[in-house]
Amino acid sequence: SSGINAEYGGTDESKFNSILVSRSYRHLKMVFAEYKRIASEDIEKSIRTEMSGEIELGFLSIVKKIKNVPTYFAEELYKSMKGLGTDDDQLIRIVVWRSEIDLVEIKGAFHSLYAKSLADFIKEDTSGDFRSLLLLIVK
Repeated sequence: SSGINAEYGGTDESKFNSILVSRSYRHLKMVFAEYKRIASEDIEKSIRTEMSGEIELGFLSIVKKIKNVPTYFAEELYKSMKGLGTDDDQLIRIVVWRSEIDLVEIKGAFHSLYAKSLADFIKEDTSGDFRSLLLLIVK
């Protein structure tokens, strides 16, 4: 049985978790497409309907990352800098971790989402050596 709308009513979150953590991104993208074809709705809508709280947020985050890695990290970078204060740990973790993987794509997604470059956002939200270090990596 599937993880969502299990045959005995409700959601079998452990089965859903098992599938999300044991399959490749490529496989999961195909599963999500097939789910949409069969259920006539995105997997995210089903997660919002069937789950709540931290588990809902966790599954939605995993699905979002699987569907589009650069967009996921662009949104996480934005969240680390928006509002009062900056989550320095999150900001540096993502920039350094993704710098040799897909930072170019993340920068493109960031600009598409927020109509401003990641570098400009960093310039406005950070200062000193921290700003200089981040800008060296991002440029």
